[in-house]
Amino acid sequence: MAKGSTMQTLYELCKKTFTPSSVSPSSQSIWKLCSLMDSISPADVGLKEDALDDDRGHGFFESNPFKSLTRAAQWAQPITYLHIYECDSFTIGIFCLPTASVIPLHDHPGMTVLSKILYGSMHVKAYDWVEPSCITNSGKPSKISVKLAKYQADAVLTAPCPTRVLYPKTGGNLHCFTAITSVAVLDVLAPPYSEVAGRRCTYYHDYPYSTFSTVKELEMDEREEDYSWLEAIDAPDDLYMRSGKYSGPPVKQELSFPGFCTIA
Repeated sequence: MAKGSTMQTLYELCKKTFTPSSVSPSSQSIWKLCSLMDSISPADVGLKEDALDDDRGHGFFESNPFKSLTRAAQWAQPITYLHIYECDSFTIGIFCLPTASVIPLHDHPGMTVLSKILYGSMHVKAYDWVEPSCITNSGKPSKISVKLAKYQADAVLTAPCPTRVLYPKTGGNLHCFTAITSVAVLDVLAPPYSEVAGRRCTYYHDYPYSTFSTVKELEMDEREEDYSWLEAIDAPDDLYMRSGKYSGPPVKQELSFPGFCTIA
């Protein structure tokens, strides 16, 4: 059933591109993945075009017998993650964000991430760490530890638009998504998050550069608004996510190794 599907092609290309080793994929390999992801539509992953305007997008995941809910209740809808595939080398999934929902500022340590907006519009704010690292432990009213980062993106993206790529140290490895409309994002993460391997997702709060401006002086050609200080924080209490059911074409492995990969 999955043979010949776009998602099967994506899986096979990811399998060729990413390995469990720490070897970074070539720029040509990433370009091929981007070209393929650029061609993927909502229908290719089981999302119906005529459902895109459902109340905050939850029509994709389950029947909705509560159409008479108040607007306040509708705005409490969670972000939904549709798991497609995962192995030691990469993971494929879709984040479905209701209008005005936020995936807070977070990092992707040692990871390459490709993100394709399937439908909708969202604001993206992204940073990379300044190298060499600039860290300070000053702050009021309480002492905090912050690290300097530079803006890589602060823009509104609307489908259809090119697939975005971030790398371990470039391209906006730390980012935040805010849904302007109901929006779905197809993600490929390589390698996946892993506590054991030291790839733990960390959330951050950003402060304007002027908050700690005495710590580092900028060069003549640099602007304060291009920099922020980031403080590592616990996962926000209001981050509301749930797992949904992926209804698109499944991917099929030629060989199966128990305990190595999981398929939706």
